[in-house]
Amino acid sequence: MTVHRDFPGAPLQSGARNAPPDPDYKEVRSLSRGLAVLQALNRAPGGIATTTALAQTCGIHRTTVKRLLETLRADGFVRRGEREGQYYLTFAVRSLSEGFVHDDWVEQVALPQMRAAVPDLLWPCDLGELEGGFLVVRESTHRYSLLSQHRGMIGEKLPLFFTALGRAYLAACSVKEREGLLALLAQRDDVVGAMARDHAAVEQLIAQTRQRGYAVNDGDWAREAPYAAIAVALKSHRKLIGGINLIFPRSAVSKDELETRYLPRLKRLAQRIGRDSYPWFQGE
Repeated sequence: MTVHRDFPGAPLQSGARNAPPDPDYKEVRSLSRGLAVLQALNRAPGGIATTTALAQTCGIHRTTVKRLLETLRADGFVRRGEREGQYYLTFAVRSLSEGFVHDDWVEQVALPQMRAAVPDLLWPCDLGELEGGFLVVRESTHRYSLLSQHRGMIGEKLPLFFTALGRAYLAACSVKEREGLLALLAQRDDVVGAMARDHAAVEQLIAQTRQRGYAVNDGDWAREAPYAAIAVALKSHRKLIGGINLIFPRSAVSKDELETRYLPRLKRLAQRIGRDSYPWFQGE
């Protein structure tokens, strides 16, 4: 069974590909399936899920999922849970990312600041950078916030038009950059492409965001319908370097509390990150 992403940012599932395989080499399907299972387990609450749940998420037969999990268990990446058919991640999965080096400013400046702000913000936040016309989550406090109901947010691709993080960036970027982004996204044949071609709707979205002073997603993105988010742009001096958001259940925070309590704190966090990351961007 082949299952693809319904939208950029959805969990990687069996059959989904970021790029076609090299025709000179035969594709190792079992490796792709194993990675899909590992990623689905990583996205499960607490990194724990049953074989049946993983099979449904990945679109892979339950017996195959069981074999893959047992292989991962033998290699030390997962362990069996207390319930029948349950598995959970081990610390060994962290070794998979040790060779990956992302921007030093995110690790040395943004993450410590974001972690320090958890008691103040309460709700989790994500930091995103522009990549290929989407805001890609580079850091997140979901793993630190006790109120988080998400896991595995790092690497998520958030569309510009339908998420608070994307809207904050779009409203803050220059006219030249915005025109380039719209031209790039207009080539797509999905809802993102349709929105990019609707210049009037884009201009209205930007105007509303700027007038409000921050970006909002009040369940506009179907995948995050039960949740709302606010976001502000991240700037280092005058350079736009990304955005940062705050995510919470739609019914949990009133508009008044949002604007008087959480928004000022989020803006202060963005200002601190922008200020302290300046040494990384001063030559640009």
